[in-house]
Amino acid sequence: MYTIKQISAFLENKKGRLAEMTEVLAKEDINIRALSLAENANFGVARMIVDNPDKCARVLKENNFIARETDVIAVEISDKPGGLHKVVAVLDKAKINVEYMYATIERRKNNAVVIFRIDDTEKALKVLKEKRINVLKKDVF
Repeated sequence: MYTIKQISAFLENKKGRLAEMTEVLAKEDINIRALSLAENANFGVARMIVDNPDKCARVLKENNFIARETDVIAVEISDKPGGLHKVVAVLDKAKINVEYMYATIERRKNNAVVIFRIDDTEKALKVLKEKRINVLKKDVF
């Protein structure tokens, strides 16, 4: 399977809330492999790729965090100028919208790995495969 489960945790925008969430994950031995944190005046959203997404979602909910699972894709991108553009241009030409993206700590050979949330995942997977762009399987994480 080429989609990866991302956990989104909604955090009140108040001092210590992020530390509370990461403490819960640490105590449960859940490893964060990629993380994006966005915020507005009232709350933040921690989007994470973790080593055990089912356990992560359950544990967060048990500890009074709002958490949800979303399917995303991980794309191997050449780590040089223009590497990201190559992938984004392929998606744009196919009229596929990138809702958001973020990088991971993972590296494949000398390439970067970027997480994409796409509006049409199946179409994106097909187009990327046709263009020989490597989409990573979920077992990478």
